Amino acid sequence: MASVKEMRNRISSVKATQKITKAMQMVAAAKLRRAQSAAQNARPYAERMAAVIANLAAGVSGDGAPRLLVGTGSDRRHLVVVATSDRGLAGGFNSSIVRAARERISQLLNEGKEVKILTVGRKARDQIRRFYGSHAVGAIEAGGSPSLAVAEEVAAKIRELFDAGEVDVVTLFFSQFKSVVTQIPTGRQLIPVEVSTGGATIDLKGASYEYEPDEETILEALLPRNLTTQVFSAMLENQAGFFAAQMTAMDNATRNAGDMIASLTLQMNRARQAQITKELIEIISGAEAI
Repeated sequence: MASVKEMRNRISSVKATQKITKAMQMVAAAKLRRAQSAAQNARPYAERMAAVIANLAAGVSGDGAPRLLVGTGSDRRHLVVVATSDRGLAGGFNSSIVRAARERISQLLNEGKEVKILTVGRKARDQIRRFYGSHAVGAIEAGGSPSLAVAEEVAAKIRELFDAGEVDVVTLFFSQFKSVVTQIPTGRQLIPVEVSTGGATIDLKGASYEYEPDEETILEALLPRNLTTQVFSAMLENQAGFFAAQMTAMDNATRNAGDMIASLTLQMNRARQAQITKELIEIISGAEAI
């Protein structure tokens, strides 16, 4: 059994750790409110843009349709974009996103597809490198907070690979924020664009849209911007989910530290009591011998 001094030092160490986890929990809770608000505020914009694209796509068909909308006509070459955070200490938040992406990658490879991987965030880069390092075509850091500049960099890399004819289908994996205790790893197809058909429609009361310039020209300008919007929205969802997961993880760590302190204190008291008892026995035995 450890000595009383060793037990006391260990308790002090756990208390110091508890203070750190408690502080991290409070910081994550404060940042979560802003991140959650940003993610929720971005959703209507992304949804509205998707609705506009759906309206435009309804009037576009044939060879004149933009390639970002209809794709290349093949699904042999896939680009999987895996977006996580740069930091850890958030439980299984990052690992759950990578796990969902790995399942999809494994499925594609088993089907004989060609797969390339672009990672956003250091955690995605480090984990993907261990399993599919030979398939990686780039790694971009997410940064301390989501920024449009990073989203544009990711979108530009996607367009570069697509325009060069290296990929046919692009899928983005991220974590969709639902609540403080629920974050759902999600895969969203970016190219070809998934046209939403279940959203709310606008009652035109018998009127019809007339576009100037035509639908194809508008889509050519709108689809690259939509690509950036979808990536940026996913980064905002990730940010909110990360702070929620970190807050929960640090709360659990703080509680576990408290339980450990109580257990170590009990063991230390028992060891100290045993030591006192031993010393009393030695004193009494010595006195009787005299």
